[in-house]
Amino acid sequence: MRFSLLIISTLFFAITSCRKDFDFKESDGNLSFSKDTVFLDTVFSKISSSTYKLKVYNKSNQQITIPSVALGRGETSFYRLNVNGRPGKQFTNVEILPKDSIFIFIETTIDYAKVINPIYTDSIVFKGNSFVKDVKLVSLVQDAHFLYPSKDSQGLIETITLGKNIKGEDIKINGFYLNNNFTWNSSKPYVIYGYCAIPAGKSLTITEGAKIHFHNNSGLIINKNATLKINGTLQNKVVFEGNRLEPYFKNIAGQWGTIWMRAGSKNNEINHAVIKNGSIGILIDSIGSAVTPTLKLTNTEIYNHSTYGILARESSIEGSNIVINKAGFSSLALTMGGNYTFTHCTFANYWSQSLRQFPAVLVNNFYSYEEGNKTIIVPKKLTAANFYNSIIFGNNRIELLLDKIDGADFNFLFQNNLIQFDDYNNSYSTKPQYQFSNTLMYQNNLFNQTPDFKNTQLNQLIIGKASSGIQKAAISKALLVPVDILGVNRTTSPDMGAYQHIIFQ
Repeated sequence: MRFSLLIISTLFFAITSCRKDFDFKESDGNLSFSKDTVFLDTVFSKISSSTYKLKVYNKSNQQITIPSVALGRGETSFYRLNVNGRPGKQFTNVEILPKDSIFIFIETTIDYAKVINPIYTDSIVFKGNSFVKDVKLVSLVQDAHFLYPSKDSQGLIETITLGKNIKGEDIKINGFYLNNNFTWNSSKPYVIYGYCAIPAGKSLTITEGAKIHFHNNSGLIINKNATLKINGTLQNKVVFEGNRLEPYFKNIAGQWGTIWMRAGSKNNEINHAVIKNGSIGILIDSIGSAVTPTLKLTNTEIYNHSTYGILARESSIEGSNIVINKAGFSSLALTMGGNYTFTHCTFANYWSQSLRQFPAVLVNNFYSYEEGNKTIIVPKKLTAANFYNSIIFGNNRIELLLDKIDGADFNFLFQNNLIQFDDYNNSYSTKPQYQFSNTLMYQNNLFNQTPDFKNTQLNQLIIGKASSGIQKAAISKALLVPVDILGVNRTTSPDMGAYQHIIFQ
């Protein structure tokens, strides 16, 4: 019986192996493609691109084989292919079933020094005895200043010591100290690997039009007695973002770390900057001097951060014409007390990538830590948290949280602001810090009325003609910030927020 089954099986495979519909026929060139040109977008020199795909269709009723699929530049090409799971630059006898298709995946890493034209091109060539077809490949490659930690003789990466943990052990991160070139300009972008630290006593100045790109787990640290000066202009802003330039990464949060102003940094100034797609836009410690704030922040946009737009810890900020949107936690978090004044700002939070539990603006006067099984809460003095002529809004019912504990000052004032605070179940009505009729804390504010933003998902937070904040700002404060973030005069009929309103097309 077993012998008979063996004979039948052998005959079956012998017969089926001779069937014509299992034979592959050489293609006659009747191929079609999902694209005639694959644009791999902009890449930095020596940095790998994303992976792009091309679909190749066999629309015939025959099983075909393509004799040759190869890059036009051959082995010297800066492109790499993967055809049917096989990596390489040249392939032979590529098979496609009838009415079926295959994927070709394409990547590139281009050395700017080895190309003549920054627009680098090649093609995928499909060739047989009777045909030649191709699909163009195009990339734009940029040169840049590359800054990164060094390695020692054992291959260990340079680190920065941030302090000690509770066990007395050093806390280290991959990074390096800037030891020259303390002025960055717009001649070429800067690409940072690891954390670039400004040493004590030094100042980094970044001039208008400069573009700073951070790799994953990278950022900028301003150390004790160090200073950061960002001098953008309305026409040429300074931009901080990740180092992936493909369109897919344009609005992806969490691509890099933060700009960290550590305790003792001083006289920091940021004007006309765009800070986007990191974990925390600005992390700022240290109260600074009694006269000069730790950070003067003006005309700055902060978007798409996975946790906070600004996280201040017992610090001091003077800000105007600030726009923040889309943060996984809070757009603005003023924690552990401090001293803050914001005039004509728009603090919005229309985060949509996950559930958000924190409000757009959070203010508290304490910090906490764990000791054994106990949580220790330490009060910290909030000297001032003053908001003038601003908008605090988002896609949650309540977008302002004043988290106060006894034992330390908690001073604040909201004057002429548009605020989202829909306490529909009266959870906050008995708390002293939410007594909106108390003119010592609240003056001329509007609650739960429409801001009429142009497009919150595209970070277009200019207000339209339906905004409740039109001409509701206090002129006395507007005179201190006489033009809006776009340079429009606001001294006669000031609107709430960072923008004067427009009529949307």
